[in-house]
Amino acid sequence: MDRLATIRNRIALLCATAVCCGSALAAEPWMNAKLPADERAALVLREMTQDEKLKLVFGYFGMHNDGKKMKRPAPSHDQSAGFIYGVPRLGIPHLWETDAGLGVASQAGPNVRPATALPSGLNTAATWDVGTAYAGGAMIGAEARAYGFNVLLAGGVNLMRDPRNGRNFEYGGEDPLLAGRMVGAQIRGIQSNHVVSTLKHFALNDQEAGRTTLNVLISEQAAVTSDLLALQIANEEGNPGAVMCAYNRVNGAYSCENRWLLTEVLKGDWGFKGWVMSDWGAVHSTVPAANAGLDQQSGMPFDLADYFGAPLKEAVANGWVPQARLDDMARRILRTMFDHGVVDHPVAPAPETIDFKAHAAVSVKDAQEGMVLLKNAARALPLAPAVKRIAVIGGHADKGVLAGGGSSLVYPAGGNAVPGIAPTTWPGPVMYYPSAPLEAIRRRAPGATVKYADGADRAAAAALAREADVVVVFATQWTGEGVDAPDLSLPAGQDDLIAAVAAANPQTVVVLETGGPVVMPWLSNVAAVLEAWYPGTSGGEAIAGILFGEANPSGHLPATFPASTAQLPRPVLDGYLDGNERRFDVDYHEGAAVGYKWFDLKGLKPLFPFGHGLSYTDFTLSGLKAAARDGIVTASFTVANTGKRAGKEVAQVYVAPVGARWEAPKRLGGFAKVDVQPGAAAQASVTIDPRLLAVYDAPTKRWNVAAGDYRVILAASAADDKAQETTVRLEAASYDVHGKPLRARAAP
Repeated sequence: MDRLATIRNRIALLCATAVCCGSALAAEPWMNAKLPADERAALVLREMTQDEKLKLVFGYFGMHNDGKKMKRPAPSHDQSAGFIYGVPRLGIPHLWETDAGLGVASQAGPNVRPATALPSGLNTAATWDVGTAYAGGAMIGAEARAYGFNVLLAGGVNLMRDPRNGRNFEYGGEDPLLAGRMVGAQIRGIQSNHVVSTLKHFALNDQEAGRTTLNVLISEQAAVTSDLLALQIANEEGNPGAVMCAYNRVNGAYSCENRWLLTEVLKGDWGFKGWVMSDWGAVHSTVPAANAGLDQQSGMPFDLADYFGAPLKEAVANGWVPQARLDDMARRILRTMFDHGVVDHPVAPAPETIDFKAHAAVSVKDAQEGMVLLKNAARALPLAPAVKRIAVIGGHADKGVLAGGGSSLVYPAGGNAVPGIAPTTWPGPVMYYPSAPLEAIRRRAPGATVKYADGADRAAAAALAREADVVVVFATQWTGEGVDAPDLSLPAGQDDLIAAVAAANPQTVVVLETGGPVVMPWLSNVAAVLEAWYPGTSGGEAIAGILFGEANPSGHLPATFPASTAQLPRPVLDGYLDGNERRFDVDYHEGAAVGYKWFDLKGLKPLFPFGHGLSYTDFTLSGLKAAARDGIVTASFTVANTGKRAGKEVAQVYVAPVGARWEAPKRLGGFAKVDVQPGAAAQASVTIDPRLLAVYDAPTKRWNVAAGDYRVILAASAADDKAQETTVRLEAASYDVHGKPLRARAAP
């Protein structure tokens, strides 16, 4: 009977979306898939009633809320992020929304959806490989579709202005070019399934402490050159169907009623044609929000009122919100649904079609491509096949691997491997995916004695370490939405544990499962450090594969690892602990000098620089040539593998003005991940976006390149002391907001 009920439900769903029961609808002009999306949206909009338009701009939470006496809409998917009523009589399907960028997430409850979790967004960014990012997006988009969702709330591009941000693990790091390209590729992959992806959080939502009350202070030039440039590149690369506005205020106005952000920049300067949805609980008004450019209120009852419900209807009737504005709100949603195939390829739940084995392989590849070998003294890794005694210590390595918390949390098949760790409610539960590194290590070392200690007894762990040929310590740092880390230290005394183990056995390898950068007071005393981030569904297997050399690490840091919080623009995090109870300003005095740019500007030496990453083989970068043609700079070079293993190197090209002044000494201008066989060499080249060679002028909305010489630097990290460089000369030039050339400017 269950199978019969499932079939009936699918038939009902298809009928509701006018696929099998709407033969008359198929002849309607807006159902003609050959017409442009804009035309189709305009045609169907003419047929809609006012109430149908209002339904499209109002979203609900996808589960019951007893505290506010609200029941989820009957057609919604239980324990989901959201739901919006469509217009079935016109062939416009409902919108079913699911979190988030790491996989199909579930709200907590009895009926969670088991899904494949990608590793953290930082891990994907650390791959520096747009193909890997695309494949991961395509995988999670396919699972979203199989579960009956046609909107995936992915596409997180909030720059790492502070490494303590609890949601850094979801995002793409500290550089606009890297973050924008990587997340843009993931968005493209998601939407290849006729599933809409968002781009979020718009904008400057760079810390969780006080995220709903803080006010970011930043100049327009600095914003456009940093966070907004990252979002813009992701928009250009990914063509997301929707943008999600953020909780915070920017220069006094809430992001979701910030006309400069939503109408002037996003829809005006960038020409964004999709719709703007709010974050859940980020709406504070009806008339200001609608007139500023918000197109859809999300996730009621998270907001204090149904601002886009009856109040919006009254506001339009009274002329406070023009009828044309409501029509534009609905048209943008409709256009996206046509443009991304939501109407022509309606979803119907079919979770039994998910190939979890194949999807796990996608997650493992992403994890291994992004794990960063930070240190490897005397080639401690990979572990030798002949090793006889291995001690594995800490990090619940006997059970599984850690995941980040909050709305992006994906529930795995098999459940939580380590239940009961606080917080057990949102942004928890603290989740360990049941992929135990200990068992994966044992399978790869059948002739070795592998013993485990949980690390709770430091003396016992040190004693076990003394008996071993090699020690692998797993250290964890849980971070999550809504809360920032207090500092950059590993929690719960793990630094002391590592120090004790390393003192007992210098052949200690540390595997870090963290949400972002951490300090390492024990670094000089350990043999190797592998940053494994949050490694996803099959993370234990992925880690063991790196440790034993089945995969050669090729990740490079997408963010600077500071030596201490004293090196940060704000050593004390504004609003930490009490920020949700008061309004306060966060002055981004560093402007666009984010991450490595700040460290360069201030002459600071980090623990590990942006772009750093080691391999089990050796590479040399050589033969740098750079040329400018019509103002566009192209750099070519050679990557040689001088070691004995196949491997991948991330060649980074930085640019720096000789005479002009930027926000920092240099910027990342391009990158290429190059796969090279041992003893071989490969040619590669990058083309540099002219915006990365320019200074943004806010009054004219132009990117201006000053005439003069520019250094082009080929490096393996932002602090590579073996970097090569050459110089190109550029004429003065101006570019529009998209980096397209305008008339040449006369030299001063």
